[in-house]
Amino acid sequence: MMDKTDKPKVGLILAGGGARAAYQVGVLRAIAEMIPPGSPNPFPVLCGSSAGAINATALAIYATRFHEGVRRLVYVWRNFHVHQVFRTDVVGVLGNSVRWFAALIFGGLGRHNPIALLDRSPLRQLLSQTLPCEKIQESIGAGALHALSVTASGYDSGKSVTFFQGAPSLAPWKRSRRVGSAGNITIDHLMASSAIPFLFSAVKINREYFGDGSMRQIAPISPALHLGADRVMVIGVRQEDNADASRVEAGEYPSLAQIAGHVLNSIFLDSLEADLERLQRINKTLRRIPENHLLEGGMTLRNVDVLVIAPSEDLEKIAAQHARHLPWTIRSLLYSLGAFNRKGSNLISYLLFEKPFCRDLINLGYRDAMRRKDEILRFLEMPSA
Repeated sequence: MMDKTDKPKVGLILAGGGARAAYQVGVLRAIAEMIPPGSPNPFPVLCGSSAGAINATALAIYATRFHEGVRRLVYVWRNFHVHQVFRTDVVGVLGNSVRWFAALIFGGLGRHNPIALLDRSPLRQLLSQTLPCEKIQESIGAGALHALSVTASGYDSGKSVTFFQGAPSLAPWKRSRRVGSAGNITIDHLMASSAIPFLFSAVKINREYFGDGSMRQIAPISPALHLGADRVMVIGVRQEDNADASRVEAGEYPSLAQIAGHVLNSIFLDSLEADLERLQRINKTLRRIPENHLLEGGMTLRNVDVLVIAPSEDLEKIAAQHARHLPWTIRSLLYSLGAFNRKGSNLISYLLFEKPFCRDLINLGYRDAMRRKDEILRFLEMPSA
């Protein structure tokens, strides 16, 4: 149990979601404004999956200068272009997609088989230029960071692997279909964690190929707790559940884009929401059991306070307003999949790495967080700026 005189370690969980992760940056920008300049990193434990892993790693690198780290994140996301993430030239898009579809039709093209629909080599170059991962250990040594974790999904083992770098006292863990593995976080880990299946190629780490960390991640909050977090803040990328929403009447058969968007939602969003519900049920149960009974029974479960910040607006609708900003090559590809039909813009929201969309999401995240300023500061036990 945590000493009551100690300040609790706050874990920050940044979920995946492709371009939707710009919303996280807006929330972080608001938090940076809430706390005094020069304040220590308020999140000693940083956990990310997919695009959230990239944001978490940026914070880890600049953990001794939290405000500077957020400022750099805001700058990159506010000025994003799709061509910085994957190739948008004719050869890179149409040539690869034609080969991909041909492989599906003819049952493979031998050694010329494409390994993904889109080529992410520009993202690797961008990350190599902007994220000096060797500085993560400096943040840990300075005491500004307790641990950083990046989760990826192993295609061979079928396990969700959380790679972590942190204080020497932290130990690996093993649970059903999920493990924690200690080591230095590199660009390879970030590329693997953000490798959306079919769209982006898997990345080999050690002896196994890994894909997007949100796949098979049945307990997204768990890594933060394994790494010593006493409470967790979660920044989601899907609109808060509207209990009053009515069922949509069945219309035309769903397009490939609508089905793909549905699959991505299940990969990126559903597991986190289910894990939050599970945690809240455990907390409610533990509050009904006297503490002395917990101690006598040797129960290892503990109450974990959680604060969730989620979009107040539908990101899919915002994406539909900005779809025209995509390069024509990507628009053509997505059009062929039905992404510009009704209910197809969900897929677009994951790939729309363009300034207008990202800036709208940053602004939305900023507004949502500022509306909850007092609640956030109480949770972090931080004085206001």
